[in-house]
Amino acid sequence: MPQYRVVGKIPRKRHTQFRDEEGNLYHEEGIGIEGFGSDWSLLYHRHLPTAITAAEKVPEEPQPLVPNHPPMPRHLRTQQLKVFGDPVTGRQLLLGNEDVRLSYLAATESSALYRNAIGYELFYIQQGQATLETIFGNLQVGTGDYVVIPTSVTHRWVLAGQEPLRALVVESVGYIGPPDRYLSKRGQFIEQSPYCERDLRLPDGPLLVDGENVDVLVRTEHGLAKFTYRHHPFDVVGWDGCLYPYALNISDFEPLTGRIHQPPPVHQTFEGPGMVVCSFVPRKLDYHPEAIPVPYNHSNVDSDEVLFYVGGDYGGRRGAGIGVGSISLHPSGVSHGPAPGAVEASLGREQTDEVAVMVDTFRPLKLGPAALASENKAYAWHWAGGSR
Repeated sequence: MPQYRVVGKIPRKRHTQFRDEEGNLYHEEGIGIEGFGSDWSLLYHRHLPTAITAAEKVPEEPQPLVPNHPPMPRHLRTQQLKVFGDPVTGRQLLLGNEDVRLSYLAATESSALYRNAIGYELFYIQQGQATLETIFGNLQVGTGDYVVIPTSVTHRWVLAGQEPLRALVVESVGYIGPPDRYLSKRGQFIEQSPYCERDLRLPDGPLLVDGENVDVLVRTEHGLAKFTYRHHPFDVVGWDGCLYPYALNISDFEPLTGRIHQPPPVHQTFEGPGMVVCSFVPRKLDYHPEAIPVPYNHSNVDSDEVLFYVGGDYGGRRGAGIGVGSISLHPSGVSHGPAPGAVEASLGREQTDEVAVMVDTFRPLKLGPAALASENKAYAWHWAGGSR
């Protein structure tokens, strides 16, 4: 992130001696992306962050991906998926390719300590409340929040309340952040951006926890592993930099509207390797006197389109069986658009209360076990007059 932050105690100069009141050196750790040439933060630990005492493989149940062939439109009903587990091990794989994995969770338990050593993670929290405990501090999150967790940040999800934590999880192979066009050449959000620094919620801190021989789950390209650390990783007395977890509530995304229908890029919120994320929020509809407020038919010749419906009435899919918690997949090269009758029904409408999250990928998505288990197989035939 372009926003520089200082939390807790740090030395005046980086890479210099920094001691506690008894004269013991704190242990500096740098966390950065793209080698040493991009966003970076420095953390100061009470104990060596490198001291591990054990490491082992963690067996996992396979979640294979199968091609979406023929490339069919799909309707996935996440409401039918299991309610179980925690936000790390309870992920139910929906879709994936070489760049990204999309999972759904309906977690009932807090997680173990965890870090993803492959890439960034982006959560969209559909329902529930939690504290994200991290080496950078605590972040309180809840319904409607996007939560961005950089690569290799050790963290833990602590659930609050009685309801499950329901979320769409986007696991990327690299950096997830604001689109470049929202930022000045020096990294500040520009006036045309639909959100800015004021809308981002950052970790408080520092978070200090005592403990020895503490287990941390680590996701690698070869699978899940468990490392045992001599001391608890939450022992950071201070940090500074531009790389850290943060949250953005979808209600703080300010929609851009026009006299005629605006294309999806105006809704873009984040980007990552091989994908973009967009937010559809309540907004004034197109106000040309002859405007058609729902999307026109279109072919995604470069991308697969995934839409997660999380609130309100999505007029373009009216009558197609779509409801809150539904996910639609429209693959590249297959024309799609409003449900039959939706265009006429939309005429004269002045605003919409829809809330939806869209993920467009630039490589075809394959289907995971959770997609196959929750699919409404009649969806593809709705435009031809099939039942829902």
